Amino acid sequence: MSTVPSPLDAHIGFWLRYVSNHVSHAFATKVEGHGVTVAEWVVLRRLLGTGATAPSALAEELGLTRGAVSKLVDRLLAKNLVSRAANRGDKRFQTVALTPTGREIVPRLAALADANDAEFFGHLSAEQRTMLMGLMKDVVRRHGLKDVPVE
Repeated sequence: MSTVPSPLDAHIGFWLRYVSNHVSHAFATKVEGHGVTVAEWVVLRRLLGTGATAPSALAEELGLTRGAVSKLVDRLLAKNLVSRAANRGDKRFQTVALTPTGREIVPRLAALADANDAEFFGHLSAEQRTMLMGLMKDVVRRHGLKDVPVE
């Protein structure tokens, strides 16, 4: 006995991915116009909130490997958006912090994120946006999802 498989668009996951891909691509295009990738933006935004932070702490907070964070930090150093400093007591322990240029660009990039959300979700009422965000956060909690999306 053969059953007919459900169509792709019968799945919530299909619609989440469909919307997510378009929202993410539009945002990536916006930030790349400012010389930054989405992954770099995530690190910059996190540093604005935490201040000087050890790369290992960034890796843990973002759910990335230390190697991935190291590469992101190297790229941000080359763009003069972050600085790296060694601990006086232990030269192996380093912290990463925003440079003045980095602190200046983060609000502009955050405004792009806000504009991107408005572009895709501005037609929803405040109540609908709150409900949608609440539903997504519930899925995250129920499944113990930890990694911050960076790509």
